[in-house]
Amino acid sequence: MKRVEATTLGVLLVTALLASMVRAQPLNVPEVSRDKVICFALYTVQDNILKLTAQLYRLEPGESRNVRLETKRNGGWRQIAQTQVIEQGWTAPFRLENWDSTKDVEYRVAHGSNAYYTGTVLKDPVDKDVIVVAAFTGNSINPSHGGDIPKSDIVENIKRLKPDLLFFSGDQVYDHFKHYAAWLKFGRDFGEIIRNIPTVTIPDDHDVGQANLWGQSGRLSYIRAGHDGGYAAPVEYVKEVERAQTAHLPDPFDPTPIERGIGVYYTDLTIGRVSFAIIEDRKFKTGPAGLLPDKGWRPDRPDHISKPPYDPIGLDVPEARLLGERQLKFLRHWAADWRDCDMKAVLSQTIFAGGAHIHGARNNRLLVDLDSNGWPQTGRNKALMEMRKAFALMIAGDQHLATIIHHGVNSFNDSGYSMCVPSIANLYLRWWAPLEPGKNREPGAPEYTGEFLDGLGNKVTMLAVANPSPERNGGQKLTTRAAGFGVVRFNVKTRRITMECWPRNVDITDPASKQYPGWPRTIDQQDNYARQAVAYLPTIEASGMTNPVVQIIDESNGEITYTLRISGTSFRPKIFKTGKYTIRVGQQGTRKMKTLTGIQPVKAGETESLKVRF
Repeated sequence: MKRVEATTLGVLLVTALLASMVRAQPLNVPEVSRDKVICFALYTVQDNILKLTAQLYRLEPGESRNVRLETKRNGGWRQIAQTQVIEQGWTAPFRLENWDSTKDVEYRVAHGSNAYYTGTVLKDPVDKDVIVVAAFTGNSINPSHGGDIPKSDIVENIKRLKPDLLFFSGDQVYDHFKHYAAWLKFGRDFGEIIRNIPTVTIPDDHDVGQANLWGQSGRLSYIRAGHDGGYAAPVEYVKEVERAQTAHLPDPFDPTPIERGIGVYYTDLTIGRVSFAIIEDRKFKTGPAGLLPDKGWRPDRPDHISKPPYDPIGLDVPEARLLGERQLKFLRHWAADWRDCDMKAVLSQTIFAGGAHIHGARNNRLLVDLDSNGWPQTGRNKALMEMRKAFALMIAGDQHLATIIHHGVNSFNDSGYSMCVPSIANLYLRWWAPLEPGKNREPGAPEYTGEFLDGLGNKVTMLAVANPSPERNGGQKLTTRAAGFGVVRFNVKTRRITMECWPRNVDITDPASKQYPGWPRTIDQQDNYARQAVAYLPTIEASGMTNPVVQIIDESNGEITYTLRISGTSFRPKIFKTGKYTIRVGQQGTRKMKTLTGIQPVKAGETESLKVRF
């Protein structure tokens, strides 16, 4: 593929503008006393393996690089592990096997004789009916856009909410050259809650020092804006960012590095009875520069198309990749594995559609934004088709604009729902502002909702939007800019999912506090694969087992149609083409798994059941 050199005046101007923007308010690493050198810590637990990363301030020459992890037992502290500080980024990663996930465990990270950082590793909430996720994006540090406003309102709301998981979907850091200093500030802002709650942080473009990111399997980008594909920052900088933000995540599905030795972190995490796939939706994505037909679009922004004519189908070039085959394989495996979980969700950087029409200013209407996961369309569709086999909700950020979308591939609404959360502090405004009313809207719904084709021709049904106020600079910085955070509640008992979207500076426990218009919204787990059935297989009637896993396999090609842990003992499997199917029923990974072959659809108007006894 053709590499575009950064030689145009436009590119140079944009790069200079970005550099001046992110350096306008430079962050410095504060001097701290030796008893405060541990800034914060992040942790997760998966398969009884604790991963914890302690983040330190710079150590002085001659100071010990040894860091200890201790837990409290019988009123006293006992050392359970030690590790060496990685000076590039000053992190101290721990990995402990055989962790007891059945109880809360107080821990402390220790350095030297008097530096301690304490928290609690929570027990796995397998006994809870509702698993609560608090989700965030866009932690702007630019004072002119609200970045200097304390995050205490968010922290206090999270303490009231008591979620089971925190998810920061990207842009935790907005300084393109000083990730370490800004990451420490992130820890100072949110350390009070992340010390005690499992936390997923995944880096996005601004975290690795780029305006946009098309990672293209790790190659070198020659343009700081990134649209030629790859990473522009030095490799060690990228590794430092990913080590700081992702070393505490569960072990990756396939740890094989990409080009230039850059690592990967895509993996899964189970909290309670909900399994989360954590993907890297930009690490393997192809850069658009040099791939698209020359239509006179801005050479400095080949990812933006603002003028017709253009052919959406023609933008779906064969060379372009989105998740890449490695992550599609991971999703396929994860979607079929329901051991120890009742529900599933995907955590990503951004959503799989073009979710905004206006970018930055009210007069800047875009037809296409190739930075979204709506492009390339073939890659987008492949991803959605794998995720819907797990009946998985998608949770993401990046867009600066909160939305709920029901996605479609071949027809409207044949795939899953996505919840895009609003920015913590909105640096760059976007609006969903269609020129025509949406089709098939819900009764009484606003005209901006309903069925649409995005600029790439993808089928989307918009159900809720938190647009900023029309006045860009008027009013309160946070409320007019539609800042806030999202909450998703997974009820594993009823299999219902409730999505919430809260503005800043409200008490979410106060009945008078209002969410953004369109929220809350509750869907059923099976709404995430709402594809219309062509026919149905006989109803499965299980006895001797409640909530078994049901897997449907198309015998014509051996492919898994979908897998689901059903609720109760009865399930009517839908199929999307006629033929013979294999049905697997029971508990995966045990001998309590029955296989039924050669099962054919029930004729229209008839009923038939399959008795499966355990």
